[in-house]
Amino acid sequence: MGNRLIVSNIGLLATPLGCRAASGAAQGQISMRSHAYLVAEDGVITAVGNGRVPESLMQGARHIDAGGNLVTPGLVDAHTHLGFGGWREHELAMKRRGVPYLDILAQGGGILSTVRMTRDASQKALTEKAGQALEAMLHLGVTTCEAKSGYGLDRQTELKQLAVIRELGRTQPVELVATYLGAHALPEEYKNRRADYIRLLTEEMLPLIAREGLAEFCDVFCETGVFTAAEAEQILRTALAHGLKAKIHTDEIDAIGGTELAGMLPAVSAEHLIAATDRGILALAQGGTVAVLLPATSFYLGKPYARARDMIAAGVPVSVASDYNPGSCPSLNLQLVMNLACWNYGMSPEEVLTAVTLNAAAAICLADRLGSLEVGKQADLVIWDAPNLDYIFYRFGQNLAKTVIKQGRIAAGALPHQPETLA
Repeated sequence: MGNRLIVSNIGLLATPLGCRAASGAAQGQISMRSHAYLVAEDGVITAVGNGRVPESLMQGARHIDAGGNLVTPGLVDAHTHLGFGGWREHELAMKRRGVPYLDILAQGGGILSTVRMTRDASQKALTEKAGQALEAMLHLGVTTCEAKSGYGLDRQTELKQLAVIRELGRTQPVELVATYLGAHALPEEYKNRRADYIRLLTEEMLPLIAREGLAEFCDVFCETGVFTAAEAEQILRTALAHGLKAKIHTDEIDAIGGTELAGMLPAVSAEHLIAATDRGILALAQGGTVAVLLPATSFYLGKPYARARDMIAAGVPVSVASDYNPGSCPSLNLQLVMNLACWNYGMSPEEVLTAVTLNAAAAICLADRLGSLEVGKQADLVIWDAPNLDYIFYRFGQNLAKTVIKQGRIAAGALPHQPETLA
């Protein structure tokens, strides 16, 4: 009984339902329970109901009064570049002058600038910095986070980044899922040796990472001036052969075939997709690939917003994520991302909630146990300082996550009325 948690007096419990990504009209169809309660045993939800909690469940349980507030599943950030050295505020003036990203990259800036700083940083320093970021995410309601490598572009530093992700996965509350992104850019030492670098990835790094269990996914930046669709296919097919799952950064700037590749493989997710074509969107729908859209990156770079409404209409499951990184989105605020998705993608609050819970969990292959509040799912939830779902989209620029619960335990925030008590 000591591991039973009861959350009662929930004004509104809002959640998508199911164990797979929701697409089309279903993305906006969520369960809304008024005057609800939730029961969890050993971190897993065992009951969701309305009205008073049965007395038989109360004895010996830990009890949280939600104070009549909104409760949703814990947020899932399905695209971050969590561990990196330094920052890139020195690029701000260039960006404000309209210097294109690919021009900054060609001058040794962009990703390559962060690569140099990440190579120079110790594992301890990277762990401390990423840990601080995760603590901030947790207080904003994020209970699960995907974390990419990709700022090493060599054996030693990529392994260092993945070690940071593994260590933090053991030592702090936010659940982490590791993605190997060695194909994030062509490192300076391989500037004139593309084939050699791809051999390093496919013949040495991917077998090693799969053998050691250092990542669950492999990602490739398929973009003009980075990796072609043919190169991305070679890398991702090698990853699949070694038991890793496929993701792809694509169509951020130009449509060069990466979205079609994502649907053909199929990849679990395709990410960015600002320049996705009708053909690419159809490929994602046919492949069942989750579109992970990144509105804060469009906002920060002054770029167009991805075609979220067209994707939903075509039956593509849509997720939205932060893209937290030092260059194109130095923000980890998933609540801000939710606001931007509502206003700039034209998504409804219900569609956005699904996008940062169930569909985000599906984008990291965890929808079987995360992303919704229903019996059998993990007890990851947020008690909001809000009476209803619309309120957290109506308000912006303020953290409205009141209490964050991970696996049935309070992980961050203050309770609405009283500390956690025994009933």
